[in-house]
Amino acid sequence: MFLRRCERRKNGKTHTYWALVESYRTARGSRQRLVAYLGELKRSEKSGWAQLGQKLSGKAKPQRSLFDPPHYDDPADDEEPVLVRLKGIALERVRDFGVVWLALGLWRLLELDQVLDRLIPEGREEVPWATVAAILTAARFCQPQSELHIENTWYEQTALDDLLGVSAEKVHTDRLYAGMDRLLQCKEELEKHLRARLGHLFELEYDLLLYDVTSTYFEGACGANTLAKRGYSRDGRPQCLQVCIALVVTTDGIPLGYEVFAGNRTDVTTVEEIVQAMEKKYGRAQRVWVMDRGMVSEKNLKFLRDRGGQYIVGTPRSMLRKFEEHLVTKDWHEVQAGVEVKLVPGPDGTETLVLARSVDRRQKEAAIHRRFVERFEAALGKMQAEAASGRLKDLEVANRRLGRLQQKCWRASAAFEVTIRALEESKGKARLEVSWKRNAAWSEWAALSEGCYLLRTNLTETDPATLWKRYIQLTEAEWAFRITKDELEIRPIWHQTTDRVLAHILVCFLAYVLWKTLAQWMRRAGLGDAPRTLLEEFAKIKSGDVVLPTQTKDGQPGKTIRLRCVTEPDPAQKVLLHRLGIHLPRRLRRIDEAIPNVVKTQA
Repeated sequence: MFLRRCERRKNGKTHTYWALVESYRTARGSRQRLVAYLGELKRSEKSGWAQLGQKLSGKAKPQRSLFDPPHYDDPADDEEPVLVRLKGIALERVRDFGVVWLALGLWRLLELDQVLDRLIPEGREEVPWATVAAILTAARFCQPQSELHIENTWYEQTALDDLLGVSAEKVHTDRLYAGMDRLLQCKEELEKHLRARLGHLFELEYDLLLYDVTSTYFEGACGANTLAKRGYSRDGRPQCLQVCIALVVTTDGIPLGYEVFAGNRTDVTTVEEIVQAMEKKYGRAQRVWVMDRGMVSEKNLKFLRDRGGQYIVGTPRSMLRKFEEHLVTKDWHEVQAGVEVKLVPGPDGTETLVLARSVDRRQKEAAIHRRFVERFEAALGKMQAEAASGRLKDLEVANRRLGRLQQKCWRASAAFEVTIRALEESKGKARLEVSWKRNAAWSEWAALSEGCYLLRTNLTETDPATLWKRYIQLTEAEWAFRITKDELEIRPIWHQTTDRVLAHILVCFLAYVLWKTLAQWMRRAGLGDAPRTLLEEFAKIKSGDVVLPTQTKDGQPGKTIRLRCVTEPDPAQKVLLHRLGIHLPRRLRRIDEAIPNVVKTQA
């Protein structure tokens, strides 16, 4: 569910309000429906911040100092009467405030500042490494760019110097790169801390773990990076070197940990290593592992069973052939619109198999098959015409060409029975004969199996709907990769050394944790679970200096007062803040500038 800002004109006035919208699938494709219009909280409702506060401290209203800037003026300063020269009032030094204030608040909510202060004791550095880590993560969360962009552009445009007390000239690439190196040393401790903290905040369950692998590619030669290899690219960049990232998340998409592998590592070889890593960090408890078919091998499943683990995994498509008779029976159970499942006993009695079929998936696979068949047949027709005209006359060349065609149109390679033979006597210019016919068995099997897939599990659960729903939660891991790639822009990686690449991925991981923390907070506030719209609204909130030139009672120029204030949120933004249960600070600080020297010239 996501937020949609709506505007309506009535009686010559524009009214703005928020609608909570949900995307869902139907037999005719994706649709959207209105869930609710959001206004102020009702008396019976609690804000998201209040709900979090109850879990943290047992109090109905937690302290809001977590989201307040560190500098405040003495209220007594506001009582000082001054004469202001209205002609000289100006607004200067406008900075992005709302989104960085939110990012820093999430950082403190997760107590990452405290744990890094403990893990990296203060030394001779001018800026604490915990603060540098906060800058790196906030930048990746708010506006993902390079470290050079942080130095040259981004940091100066934000109010982080007021919130953190670090001036812009102290934020440069050398310090940021050194901060990444120090942060990488704390990876395991950070994962353990986040697991405990997130579990405390959101009452997470760890009995069902979702595991998936993706890849991200590099720009550059990467000569000093031992992990940069060429392999199967999920980004469609096979010409680039890459690394593989294995991620373990909960059913809510909350990350528990990750590992980085060489770019040529196949998915199936990572399972044992990632399971052992999770057990080392969190103990060997009986958990259910959910993995797609790229992770499945008999060796991996035996490894999980021997350790007392349970699993729900996808299977290679070829396994469907063994259960062809079950596809035509009618004992299916509908789990949602357009999706049906059924249980099938395993061959050895230790496993249960779940057959599933989807209308949407059937239509998609049928369209793919149809497209490949049409391409294959058109190419065969072209070969036949060339053979008849004598342009194609070498049998070996024709067979090689057929092989390349079968490789290119592999989904339809068995759809035709193709015969290429040399003619004993030439027919005009023809030296070869190319003929083919449809493979009826392939067509029948394609029509029967399109939209179907098979799951394996050693769980004792007998409800096929429950097993299928557990497996389909694997989409949370896929969404995690989509967020890190599209929203946090983990790709492409420009760093060239191994440790710097690992540090870059760790910063992206921490930014993703902030993202999911905000999503969980929004869910409790009734704002859906898609933070993008919320971040765009917070990005509109600025801070700036209201410059007030003063004068003395006798009309002489006085000191200049700079009030560093935060812009007033509009009514729609106030609704979001009210739902979250937090309040924006109105003023950050007051700066009194000295009375300017006045030089009088003689006539």
